[in-house]
Amino acid sequence: MSARRGGDTDPDVSDVADLLARATALTAEGRGEEAIEVYDLAAARARESDDVDSWSTALLGLASGQRFETEVSTLPARLYELYTRVHDQPRRRAAVAAALARCWAYANVAERGLPYATLAVDLARELGDAALLVDALDAALAVHWGPDDLTRRTELARDIDAQVAYLTDTDAHLTAHLWALTVACERLDIPQMHRQIRALEMLAETSDRARFFAASRRLMLDLLRGRTDTAATLRSQFVAAAQRTFIPDAFAVTHALTAYPAMISGDRATCRTELDAYEEFGLSEGVITVLAEGAFLAAASGDRERTRRMLGHVSGDLSTLPRDHDWLLTLQCVLEAALTIDDRDTIEAVTELLSPYEGRAVINAGAVMFHGVTDDPLSRAHRRLGNAEAAHALRESAIATYRRIGAQWWSRRLANTDETPSATTEFVLRPDGSQVWEVGPADAPSPIRAMRGLEHLRRLVAQPGVEFTATDLIGAAVGGAVTQSGLDMLDDEARTAYRRRLTEIDELLDDAAPGDASRLNLERDALIRELRSATGLSGRERTTGATAERARVTVRKSIVGALSRIAEVHPDLARHLLECVHTGSTCVYTPDIAVRWLT
Repeated sequence: MSARRGGDTDPDVSDVADLLARATALTAEGRGEEAIEVYDLAAARARESDDVDSWSTALLGLASGQRFETEVSTLPARLYELYTRVHDQPRRRAAVAAALARCWAYANVAERGLPYATLAVDLARELGDAALLVDALDAALAVHWGPDDLTRRTELARDIDAQVAYLTDTDAHLTAHLWALTVACERLDIPQMHRQIRALEMLAETSDRARFFAASRRLMLDLLRGRTDTAATLRSQFVAAAQRTFIPDAFAVTHALTAYPAMISGDRATCRTELDAYEEFGLSEGVITVLAEGAFLAAASGDRERTRRMLGHVSGDLSTLPRDHDWLLTLQCVLEAALTIDDRDTIEAVTELLSPYEGRAVINAGAVMFHGVTDDPLSRAHRRLGNAEAAHALRESAIATYRRIGAQWWSRRLANTDETPSATTEFVLRPDGSQVWEVGPADAPSPIRAMRGLEHLRRLVAQPGVEFTATDLIGAAVGGAVTQSGLDMLDDEARTAYRRRLTEIDELLDDAAPGDASRLNLERDALIRELRSATGLSGRERTTGATAERARVTVRKSIVGALSRIAEVHPDLARHLLECVHTGSTCVYTPDIAVRWLT
């Protein structure tokens, strides 16, 4: 997390028009930091000559480079001066008002920006200018980004989505999809999250800005689901995109999406390396949220002394923190760190502040990273404070949420804490005759026709934590040694059918009821896993050959088929098995809850 680097502004370029052309060219070359310096110079010279057109263009360009939560210096004053100067030009006044509102919101003083955002929206509606209204609504969303504004934020996100419907501007669509994704993340609406990321990926085909957001937000979703195998590829994609265009906070996103995959994969060395960047930037820029995240990463890396030091940087009365876009994130991270070092005073203070927000998802601003649900650390805080009943209820709520959304790492992490475990759940998975199996909760199992995948699952759940090779599972199922016959990879026809079904599922998810959505998401995840299992490096099809490789594919296909059938009658059980049964050359069942199987 480094400061801005100096530019190479040509001192001979003195004409404002030339300066603006230079800034535009620098931005197109991905040299945004230098473009900002040129915009700054152009704005000053245009003001001196009272060239309002150029002054507006330059100052709005300068405002576009503002970073989150950093000192804004004189930018608000300069925007306000221009705002008063264009009082008789409603279109320009709306654009400047929107920029001024965002300026205050990004600087953690959203209340100052509220009247300007409101004015910008009103003016844009009066003018009937959809593109201007999208910009104004973006500003309105920025000033309504606090923990108490979710309902209003949802309404505004729908409004901005409606406004871009008939616009062709890529950046306008990008703005709408990013806000829709942010709201979906806050509401833990998994189908909508998938839909918005797909939309970003479609925009990425023609836009480097969209490519940056598509790859980084895809990684966010993968990390939410506990996947770290895509981190290196996706990180290289958004880093490359950021080098070709200007993303003011690209450096921060890059550090975050280096640190958090390391945290989830248990790479403590990388976590500690990233901590240096978090601490340096947080202290130099005075950004409390970055320091709080650093404290959380220090706790996750097992460094109690560093946790204590980082938490010490977040001093003062936490009740005075601005209730802005990162308020929940800051308190969540502080509470995680305080629990690690048993800082009782901080635990008590944050628990009191965070408790009114039980059941909320915690998202880094702009949907950069999922930070769990508030019920998770609150359950451990209440346990530490001696409130056993509240602790148990919050723990059950958090685990249920994590299981619903497929947040495997978060679920296992909470289940493995030293809190009192919840009651053991009993499931049935056993044959009831030659062609029928009993599957489901012990008190309400359902009949399912016999399938080879059920036999594999039965062997795995009967011995949690024990690894079986795919060839062993097939040999046990067929009662003999595995041969090459009958173990085919996906052919072209199957591959095409799977992809066609994925498209159908995405369309069905738009209007699916909660129960149907759960089943469809399970089927979608299974199909994606199957396609990935049949794909090698650079998207090439895997070649068949070795018995072990072909057995791996056959076992996966059998288990996917069984899970799809189970999802039709017991979607929660199917999701549990999808999250906790890991297939490959070796297969294993690692439950994230206390469970007993009747097999």
